Amino acid sequence: MLVLAFDTATPAVTAAVAGSDRVLAESTVVDARRHGELLVPTIETVLGEAGVTLGDITAIVCGTGPGPYTGLRVGLMTAQALSTALGVPAHGICTLDAVAYGSGLPGPFLVATDARRKEVFWAHYDDARTRAHGPAVDLPKDLPGELPVAGAGAALYRDVIGAGRVVDTAPHYPFAGTLASLAVERLTTPGVTLDPPLPIYLRRPDAVVPGAPKKVTV
Repeated sequence: MLVLAFDTATPAVTAAVAGSDRVLAESTVVDARRHGELLVPTIETVLGEAGVTLGDITAIVCGTGPGPYTGLRVGLMTAQALSTALGVPAHGICTLDAVAYGSGLPGPFLVATDARRKEVFWAHYDDARTRAHGPAVDLPKDLPGELPVAGAGAALYRDVIGAGRVVDTAPHYPFAGTLASLAVERLTTPGVTLDPPLPIYLRRPDAVVPGAPKKVTV
């Protein structure tokens, strides 16, 4: 098994190559405005560092969000294109699941990422592998309970959520090495299946189709 994993649902453009027992290479660039520009070079970097080619890859894994519309689509369309070109399966994993898995927290806890508009995408986890509720999108002040909160959304809204709840030792982003490791674990667990590489949208995009032009009266 040789997995190529990447995620563009957050400001982190991240990619990794992993075998059945370890991550072979990982690269991450944090830039919220250049997902389309950075993803392919980042993929090329990790393939080179791992000493493999696209032809060696046996599975594609992509973070499915939730996340801002444009960035999220970059990763998912790339996953589908590579899957078709290489003739290998493409799978999706919730971006919040990757952050939870990377946190190593015993649970229960929340993961929150920045959803813009002063909101967060979040989910509730029983442990680092088990999502109990979500994903959802809400104002930071409306996050439930008094559970610890991991992720960039927690750090961004520390004063609203409560500094004592923020887990500073947890990763802010869904690093692709963690995403790949989680995918390998799930792919090799009997009876466990991965989702297809389809986006998790929790609200409509900002861009809309223009309406009909207004009539001009004289």
